[in-house]
Amino acid sequence: MEVFYNSTRSQGTPVKASEAILKGLSDDGGLFVPDHIPALDKSLKELSAMNYREVAYEVMKLYLTDFTEEELKNCINRAYDSKFDTEVIAPLVEAEGAYYLELFHGSTIAFKDMALSILPHLMITSARKNQIKNEIVILTATSGDTGKAALAGFAGVEGTRIIVFYPKNGVSPIQEKQMVTQKGDNTLVVGIHGNFDDAQTGVKMIFSDKELAKEMDEKGFQFSSANSINIGRLVPQICYYVFAYAKLLAEEKVTEGETINVVVPTGNFGNILAAFYAKNMGLPIGKLICASNDNKVLYDFFRTGTYDRNREFVLTTSPSMDILISSNLERLIYRIAGNDAAKNAELMAALGGQGKYEITGEMKAALADFYGNYASEAETAEEIKRLYNSCGYVLDTHTAVASAVYQKYVAETGDNAKTVIASTASPFKFTRSVMNAIDAKYDAMGDFELVDELSKLANVTVPNAIEEIRTAPVVHDKQCDVDKMKDTVKEFLNI
Repeated sequence: MEVFYNSTRSQGTPVKASEAILKGLSDDGGLFVPDHIPALDKSLKELSAMNYREVAYEVMKLYLTDFTEEELKNCINRAYDSKFDTEVIAPLVEAEGAYYLELFHGSTIAFKDMALSILPHLMITSARKNQIKNEIVILTATSGDTGKAALAGFAGVEGTRIIVFYPKNGVSPIQEKQMVTQKGDNTLVVGIHGNFDDAQTGVKMIFSDKELAKEMDEKGFQFSSANSINIGRLVPQICYYVFAYAKLLAEEKVTEGETINVVVPTGNFGNILAAFYAKNMGLPIGKLICASNDNKVLYDFFRTGTYDRNREFVLTTSPSMDILISSNLERLIYRIAGNDAAKNAELMAALGGQGKYEITGEMKAALADFYGNYASEAETAEEIKRLYNSCGYVLDTHTAVASAVYQKYVAETGDNAKTVIASTASPFKFTRSVMNAIDAKYDAMGDFELVDELSKLANVTVPNAIEEIRTAPVVHDKQCDVDKMKDTVKEFLNI
């Protein structure tokens, strides 16, 4: 059955998957959502015999229904190849009885690679399918990981350009070095004087600028997004939850149909939303455990039913979660509002105006699948140290937030169901924070000394993504104020 995509903010004409991928954001500012969540059409037992690429095809074919089998398999095979440092693509590592789903084995050592390795191929295929002659300009705001993963995916891809905005003082030194050393004539990286929410809001404003869109079209350009608001990012993320369950079944860690819980460190809400979609496709998931850091806007939302971004923005050691406007939550709000675009648009207008909204009691009851909690900076550091001392497994700061929240969940509920924890980044991406958590003595070392020390400590080879930036020259040193983002885009495109 064909899947079409609607906007979360209006009852416009539904579009095909390829059109939704190309546009990124609906014309009314809404996000594209499938008109129904398709059910898995292979049994869990059948899926357990498949490798990652095969599972990815079985999931994605159900959502991207206007892609031919050949087109989709070509995209998948080009994405999940030797760019990943393990044949498994997304291995599960057991530590203290929980299963850490390592999503950081791609070329930029963060979970964003799982979707951003395939997005350029989906986008170029979509452009061909829709006879698009314009050059596609990818415009993205990043809290640290999306930027580099998108740059790596789109660099040198014919018919595309990519512009990444990041908060100048809001990412880790390694994250920044990864971005500013990116090669490719079609790439631009800009540090903004503001936080991630400022960057994200600025990008959304550029997207909704009709005059600029007209100007660009005249010059042969059109915008699209590589942020998690693009449905072409969300659909590939569903795959790894299905694959994780299939692996547990293949290794006889669960019986067929046994319910598992999933814990996700959450910022923009796309990663946990993908797990929610997987559950609604028939994957036996019980609780979706949403882990926040000190920017605990989601924890407060799940507790009270009020989403309120009017609070202090906290810079933490888990910067990819330093977000007060979780864009993908809108897709869930639309769903629990009974797919009511008008109701959702009203709530999003309140968020844009007063900076907060409150859902109804009925909508709150529809969130029963979710459990929200948070870990403070101290608790996050303590969890890194505790797990390392306990079994020698080293977590990055984001995964440590998830792990700490998982401990709280079990203590609070007594629920000992098998649990998959999304491990979203390599500890090598946040070496200083990770090593300081294990022992404060490491703070005296330089960034790359710490890399080598971590390699010894964790008994893990230094990833290629880190090795290649040790001596790489800075290519991008552009900075701008938030109100100059549009001018920066026009300058890069010569319009």
